[in-house]
Amino acid sequence: MTRFCKIVLRGAFFALVFQFFGFVAFSQSDSTAVDREGMRKGIQGFPVLGIMNDTIFYVYIKMGTSNPSERAKLITEKIRRLYDDPNFSADSLTIVESEYTVDLVYRDIIVTSVSPPDAAIYDLGLYEIAEEAKRRISQSVKNAIEENKLSKILFRILYTCIMFLIAFLLYWLINKGYTAVLKYLRKNRDILLKNLTYKDYTFLTAEQELRVILIFLKGLRLFLLVVLGYVVLSIGFSIFPLTRGWAATLLGLVWSPFRAIFMAIWDYLPNLVTILVISIVMRFFIRFVRYIFLEIEAEKLKLSGFHADWAMPTYGIARVLLYAFMVVLVFPYLPGSESNIFRGVSVFIGILFSLGSSSAIANMVAGLVITYMRPFKIGDKIKIADTTGVVLEKTLLVTRIRTIKNEEITIPNSSVLGGNTTNYTTLAKTEGLIINTTVTIGYDVPWRETHAALIEAALRTDLVLKEPYPFVFQTSLDDFYVSYQLNAYTRESIGMAGVYSELHQNIQDVFFEKGIEIMSPHYRAARDGNTSTIPSKYLPLDYQAPPFNMKIDQKNKI
Repeated sequence: MTRFCKIVLRGAFFALVFQFFGFVAFSQSDSTAVDREGMRKGIQGFPVLGIMNDTIFYVYIKMGTSNPSERAKLITEKIRRLYDDPNFSADSLTIVESEYTVDLVYRDIIVTSVSPPDAAIYDLGLYEIAEEAKRRISQSVKNAIEENKLSKILFRILYTCIMFLIAFLLYWLINKGYTAVLKYLRKNRDILLKNLTYKDYTFLTAEQELRVILIFLKGLRLFLLVVLGYVVLSIGFSIFPLTRGWAATLLGLVWSPFRAIFMAIWDYLPNLVTILVISIVMRFFIRFVRYIFLEIEAEKLKLSGFHADWAMPTYGIARVLLYAFMVVLVFPYLPGSESNIFRGVSVFIGILFSLGSSSAIANMVAGLVITYMRPFKIGDKIKIADTTGVVLEKTLLVTRIRTIKNEEITIPNSSVLGGNTTNYTTLAKTEGLIINTTVTIGYDVPWRETHAALIEAALRTDLVLKEPYPFVFQTSLDDFYVSYQLNAYTRESIGMAGVYSELHQNIQDVFFEKGIEIMSPHYRAARDGNTSTIPSKYLPLDYQAPPFNMKIDQKNKI
């Protein structure tokens, strides 16, 4: 049984191959029947058809009151009358010369006449054209008689049955194979299918892979069934002479689009090669430009007036411009680039992009300006409006800052460019950053002692520089106290809050050690009978709060 199936399948395969090449040959032979002479001379020809609807020759010139179309139809009818004659013999076709024409005569029927204008179309003599017409008509009628014999008809019926049997067998095999593959997949899915992963990312799970395979198998099965149905129809139409034209038409319906696609691809190959050459050259040129800017960024290549941190942003701009230039070069070679529809769609997309990205473009322009202004760089501590923090990222669109509270804040570059930016890091590493704080002390404390205490507190702070030396300003003389501003240098810009905290602690310690009370602003205390505001650990062990002082006027005593 298995051997029989193999033999049947092989026979079906060779039959299909034979039929396919037969179709191609048929289509090619049919294409040779085009009106070449009429096309060459610019005259429309009308075909004379044989019994099998094959084109025998063309009629170009009218004769008498009959135009070329009527002549072609009349000759076709007479050829059918020859076929209907049960005693048809090719020897009965004779060529007879008349006064102005050469006639092809079958017994008492003038099948066709050849006139001098007809001969002028083909650049041949009258007898040569008549002989060729006789040969073609005889061959057409003989072929029709041969094809319509009973044995031929029975053979075609048998051939059709075999074809449908083979088609049914192929249909059964396709469905059987599809079912067997599905059963095998479901049975061995755990062995055959594994998660498709790369590092920690899973592209497809085993379940997703199974769904993809099932969709592919369904599509393949449908494709094979459609191809099988198409082949069956084509072969079925080609078996019988009257429907052979349908087979050629059916083949043309499928082959013509593919042929047009293949020809379009073939014609487009020179443009495609040009696009590839432009793309490859531009790719290597961009790599060379990137190498130059990397050298500048690494400070191996130094250009006067060009800073190293400008290198990669400038490379980004140059790359965009180079790609834009490449698109301009490639655009004329794109398929459909000369179409008004293609141009209209391009303009429409450009307008949408322009209208929908105005704020983004504003941020990009601001990002470029900020890059070349160099107000800050990544790692600097800055203040933008009310936001203070360390710069984490600087892109064309936004700037990201991490605050002292470990909050990440995103600021559009247009806002950065539109406001003031304070950079605490730029000069801190070279000249030092001045930190300052203000304390208010009453007039009862000499200012020199206050100055000395503030400077000593600054010098006790770890991250405060000893050189340049701290200094104090008296910023105001208020109603109840004097304002003293302590200024000290530090190179620590990131941890400025910690420096301030330690400085304030040291100010308290030094003032308490020196017995100076910080009683302002808005602090009131009655000295008589009240304990000092200095912490007890800074007071003497025998310290006692001062008593109330009372004074009695003896003169007014009763």
